[in-house]
Amino acid sequence: MALPINIEDLLEQKTVESSRIDYKAGWNPEPIIHTICAFANDIDNIGGGYIVIGIDEENGMPVFPIKGIDKDSIDTINKELLQKCNLIEPRYIPVISHEIYDGKDILILWIPGGNARPYKCPIEIYQKAKSPKAYYIRKGSNTIKASADEERHLFSISSSIPFDDRPNPQASTNDIAPYLITDFLNKVGSSINIDPKTSISDVMLQMGLLDGPAEMRFPKNVALMFFSENPERFFPYARIEFVDKPDPAGENMTETTFTGPLDQQITTALRFIKGYVIKERIQKLEYTAEAVRTFNYPFAAIEEALVNAVYHKSYEIREPITITLTPKQIEIRSFPGPDRYITDEDLENGHLIGLQYRNRRIGDYLKELKLAEGRNTGIPKIIDSMSKNGSPSPLFITDSERIHFGVILPIHESFLPKEDKKNKGPIRRSKTEMKKAILSILADCGKMSVGQLADALGYPMPTSSLRAAIKELAEEQKIEYTEKNLRAPNQKIKLKVN
Repeated sequence: MALPINIEDLLEQKTVESSRIDYKAGWNPEPIIHTICAFANDIDNIGGGYIVIGIDEENGMPVFPIKGIDKDSIDTINKELLQKCNLIEPRYIPVISHEIYDGKDILILWIPGGNARPYKCPIEIYQKAKSPKAYYIRKGSNTIKASADEERHLFSISSSIPFDDRPNPQASTNDIAPYLITDFLNKVGSSINIDPKTSISDVMLQMGLLDGPAEMRFPKNVALMFFSENPERFFPYARIEFVDKPDPAGENMTETTFTGPLDQQITTALRFIKGYVIKERIQKLEYTAEAVRTFNYPFAAIEEALVNAVYHKSYEIREPITITLTPKQIEIRSFPGPDRYITDEDLENGHLIGLQYRNRRIGDYLKELKLAEGRNTGIPKIIDSMSKNGSPSPLFITDSERIHFGVILPIHESFLPKEDKKNKGPIRRSKTEMKKAILSILADCGKMSVGQLADALGYPMPTSSLRAAIKELAEEQKIEYTEKNLRAPNQKIKLKVN
């Protein structure tokens, strides 16, 4: 059976992270069954993985030129593999594909995260007496036996299949547009062959996009997100909304909406932003032939923030992804916010490392379409792009309940409105206006330090009037401090929940 991925890109680790590929020089049932079990358990919800039989590895990387396997042994390997998979509880059968690479025969096993996890298998496959069974998981590029804590975690997530990988009983294959699947397979260079005699159901089965018994199969949510013409029929507000807000009061505001399959939403929104938002300034330097090229916003940072929002949004929440442009910044907001194991300090430092992914299949498709890169690379790329452009550091914000997540990209200083460049002094506000502004910012952004509040209010540093307003709001029990020690280095202020 062919795979819905470009084999060359897979083996060269262009679209799938190295930790999700396991290379085996030859057929060795015991470690292979253990690794099938580990990928099927998919403890981090990253989408399972692949086992390549016929390629040796060194330090997790394939060794070229490849050795391949004897073509005459393939039928025997297939039969023994299916037999050994019966030892996995519950039974799990990977997708097996015979491929030719560099003139050599190899077998590739595709092991998506299983819907009946957790899975266990014998510790010793060939032991004469009945071998005890164990749960296996992946840690980095290694297959290991799960510890007692990891076993408990496997059981805790066993009933939770990521939303994008669940079947949708409200839909059928009639809701899938075959031309979108054909276009996708052509773009990624898949070897799946589509001809007039091939039914859409057969193709979707090969792609792992259908679930359920033969008499009642339903498309998975990810199929409807990428291969139905109008995903909003099934996931209300699964769209991107761009708002240009040139005035704080909302006058002359314009809105543009991007709908359709998720990858089309991303590409059309980015094309629009590139033409409508991005501006470049070229400054000729004295005594040198070189010129400095500066952008109001580095396009790479916007691209990464938007792809991350599409990847990590919950499609069970009926809220769109919003992109808001003002004269001073662009903000990309999605729902919900980051998991609580990502602390406020992590947010402040731009250290957002996901332990588990909300959507394990969406990420795979975005990577195969070259719209997303490897795991946990998005935030560092945003920070790096802003720094190389000479822009202020990006801000990563959420609220106290982690309802939303926002990425704020401040405009490069040279593109600030003229009045902002001239007026570097403090913005005058009455005490009432100051208190109202503080409450509004905290309601929107959650916890903030005094310095962050000052910056949000347009002050170069905390002023005496700002500190006085904070003190009064605390006395009125409208806000509170996160730390008992008021001078604590990580002290923040937040709205008080009564």
